[in-house]
Amino acid sequence: MPNKVYIVYGSHPCNTVLRALDLKSVPYKVVELPPPMHAPVQQLMFGKRTVPGLKLEGGEKIVGSRAILRRLDELAPEPALLPADTGARAAVLRAEEWGDEVLQPIARRLLWPALKRRPEAIPSYQEGSRLPPVPGPVLKLLAPGIARIEIAMNDASEGAVRADLQALPGHLDRVDAWIAEGVMGGEQPNAADLQIAPTLGLLMTIGDVRPLIAGRPAGELARRHFPDVKGAVPAGAYPPGWLPTVPAAA
Repeated sequence: MPNKVYIVYGSHPCNTVLRALDLKSVPYKVVELPPPMHAPVQQLMFGKRTVPGLKLEGGEKIVGSRAILRRLDELAPEPALLPADTGARAAVLRAEEWGDEVLQPIARRLLWPALKRRPEAIPSYQEGSRLPPVPGPVLKLLAPGIARIEIAMNDASEGAVRADLQALPGHLDRVDAWIAEGVMGGEQPNAADLQIAPTLGLLMTIGDVRPLIAGRPAGELARRHFPDVKGAVPAGAYPPGWLPTVPAAA
């Protein structure tokens, strides 16, 4: 059996793993799962409800983007996703961990409430999916329920969303600093680039959030490594008072 990667189409950690597989020329077959039904399927197959999951041709199962990237470096060492230098490697691992544990959940918490307010944007996130398209009238009926389930699964309360929006500029400052220090943003993407850039790309599909990122080094990083992130939520999904001020250009 070929290597199989189980994904939710458009998921940022899934895009991390797909890009790593392509970089390393590891053959694979994609199995798409629809949200929120992916959760029980993944729980049954991998023991965790999250995507991505990778089932190797020998039967080994790995779940989670960081764990999969470590295994891929063992199976296909080149191109390496971590630097050989001990200090540089530690810095990349710290950035990767932060991208996984801090930034990645923020994108989920911000996206689903925006889609709840702008359900007409949901089909744009499925452009290119291999799953059969859901007819418009059916999607209109299902969208509020799907959004509510995802909001609950991701603890995306109104208070959490407002806090995430206000904290986002500080998080972006951190990413910009890592790029300036050379931890990220090199010619060849490393594990931190692959972990953080797709999350930034997904965040930029939210019209209210894009101006906070687009003009920064963080935005350029996302566009360079993940230029084709699908989806677009029109600006105005969040009340204006929730958004931080975009600094004026110098």
